[in-house]
Amino acid sequence: MAKRTRFSRRVPDHVTDELVAVLKDHETYHFNELFEKVYQNLKKRNAVSGGEEMLRLRAYEKLQNLVASAKVHKEGKTYRGLPGIETILPTTTPKAKAS
Repeated sequence: MAKRTRFSRRVPDHVTDELVAVLKDHETYHFNELFEKVYQNLKKRNAVSGGEEMLRLRAYEKLQNLVASAKVHKEGKTYRGLPGIETILPTTTPKAKAS
C-alpha cells in the first residue's frame, strides 16, 4: 500500500460559487462585466484574496472549466449559463441551501 505524502487542503471554491450564482439566471455577459459582478459579490462576502488581477485569472480559468464541462455556453467573447449549471454548487453550502 502506497503512503500518501502530499498534503491536500480542501478549501471552498468561492470563485466558482459566485460564477455559478451569477450565470444561473441564463443571461449573456461579456467576461469583464461578469468578472465585475463576481468581484463585487466576493468583496461583500469578504472572500477576496491575492489581488484583483490574480482573481481575474482564476475566474477566467474557472469559467473556461465550466465551458469545457458544457455548463456554460461561450459565443465569441460572451458567456451564458446553461440549464443545469446549478448542479455544480455543492449541496452543503449555505448559498445552495437558500436557493
